[in-house]
Amino acid sequence: MAQRLLVRFLQVYWRHTRALTLGVQGIVLDETQRVLLVRHGYQRGWHFPGGGVEKGESVREALSRELLEEVGIVLSSPPQLIGIYAHFDAFPGDHIALFAVRDWRQERVPPPSAEIREQRFFSPDALPEDASAATRRRLAELAGTVPRSDRW
Repeated sequence: MAQRLLVRFLQVYWRHTRALTLGVQGIVLDETQRVLLVRHGYQRGWHFPGGGVEKGESVREALSRELLEEVGIVLSSPPQLIGIYAHFDAFPGDHIALFAVRDWRQERVPPPSAEIREQRFFSPDALPEDASAATRRRLAELAGTVPRSDRW
């Protein structure tokens, strides 16, 4: 509960003090095209792993760091940039850079934590019921079954 309050406080603070925020998320695909999703401790549903880009970090460096921290994934080759999405419903000025990650290795599976409660691979046609709407939409866009949007 304390972490949820802290996250909410920081989100409100960033919304009012920064003109622009940038996050990264990765669509990590295994050899059978299943997608890795995470369940956070501070928000409902299943989402792609990722997080905020820190000062002095490139989006690729941020993705590498977030994947390693959250799910123990190490990139074996550069990921493919899928797009940059406006995430204004959550925060004015917020954007998400989304990457497809197909060449990777998982050297360790981090234990559940307050940030990441669970991680699991899912077939895109058998996502959990509470997979986020944005997660479902991005996978449909990647599959070419819906038109691309620039809104998260």
